[in-house]
Amino acid sequence: MEVKLWNDKREREMYENFAELYAIIKATEKLEKAYIRDIITPSDYETECQKLIAHFKTLSSSLKDTVPNIERFADTYKMDCPAALNRLVTSGVPATVEHRAAASASSSTSAAVVAECVQNFITAMDSLKLNMVAVDQVFPLLSDLFASLNKLSILPPDFEGKTKMKEWLGRLSKMGASDELTEQQSRQLHFDLESSYNSFMAALPHAGN
Repeated sequence: MEVKLWNDKREREMYENFAELYAIIKATEKLEKAYIRDIITPSDYETECQKLIAHFKTLSSSLKDTVPNIERFADTYKMDCPAALNRLVTSGVPATVEHRAAASASSSTSAAVVAECVQNFITAMDSLKLNMVAVDQVFPLLSDLFASLNKLSILPPDFEGKTKMKEWLGRLSKMGASDELTEQQSRQLHFDLESSYNSFMAALPHAGN
């Protein structure tokens, strides 16, 4: 005896959509595993994944009244497809697109920090040239420079600029706020800044950007 899952055309359509949703989630899980194991090329993975995500979005939107929660749907049908749910529900873009976005974010962050370091170097050197040599004028500039150099992961911990700025900050912190650098100290600091700046610029091309 044949068991009918539906009583009318509307119910039949709903169950057909359920079956399609089930198939999309299962296919995405297999695709994610194939990509992780290098069984499929990144470009083929991306093409197929974009298609599945597009189908999923259309279908889940038309099913939002009957299937308000995709995770619960997967749980009800004992699907065990964590990678698919992450890709379809949480992320919404292929892993390759996510990786590209992350790479571009980290390189743009690096570029922003490099620009910040350059600006801090120039500001500190210009201030000395303008005879701003009081401790409370020099200290914040060197402190900002030291902080921005530490933000840049491409520089080694023993980078000349970091060690020299640390030494100067230590020296200045022992002086009073209104104390001024002597002409000799000012010239030495300017020399150290210039030398560190040149080392900094030389280090950039070797950083792999």
